[in-house]
Amino acid sequence: METLQEREEVTTMPRIGDKAPKFKAETTQGVINFPDDYAGQWVILFSHPADFTPVCTSEFITFAHLESKFDKANCKLVGLSIDGLYSHIAWLRTIKDKIEFNGMKNIEVKFPLIEDITMKVAKTYGMIQPGESKTQAVRAVFFIDPKGIVRAIIYYPLSLGRNFDEIYRALIAMQTADKFSVATPADWYPGDDVIISPAGSCGVAEERMTSTDELTCKDWFFCTKKLDKDTILDAILKKETIKM
Repeated sequence: METLQEREEVTTMPRIGDKAPKFKAETTQGVINFPDDYAGQWVILFSHPADFTPVCTSEFITFAHLESKFDKANCKLVGLSIDGLYSHIAWLRTIKDKIEFNGMKNIEVKFPLIEDITMKVAKTYGMIQPGESKTQAVRAVFFIDPKGIVRAIIYYPLSLGRNFDEIYRALIAMQTADKFSVATPADWYPGDDVIISPAGSCGVAEERMTSTDELTCKDWFFCTKKLDKDTILDAILKKETIKM
């Protein structure tokens, strides 16, 4: 029978604002030292339940298809499952040679897929949820910033494939918040108005409510301003290198 200590060990996970736990692992792209190898870049570390499963296959095709889009946003992808390296390689080869999904085919997965047979990494990151499965990782997504800090976490059950528009939207929103010292409201996309921090004093609050500058204030605590989509993307996305 599983003890309370064993259950806590399985479900422990880093929290938002924590340093991402370090580990060294074998992957389909060689050995990585995480997150040190990705210093200066954003990383999305995500887990999946098992190789050769249909929902996971659809996700890996989608992630691989979008890899260059994430790369332009200075973000690397790193996958994990508790299957072995040879299983990973065979599965990814099958995806490239045989599987088509949503019009995407001949997709080669180039980002690392971690071998985690011992479940050490999965347990460290709380990817094993005993109430869902004791032998498979749930669909966890960790957003880790260029300083190695966990900035956001999304968890999905085994049966639910991830929404990749939301994963990319969240990445761009956090980068926008960092770059322009703003917050983003519900359902925000680049080009929508952003939120500025609430006033810290009565004087500032009154000034905002009576100001005729770029702010739009519904009340003293709810002020927005326009932030052009091109301004955001120019500041965040990598510029294409022009070959001479």
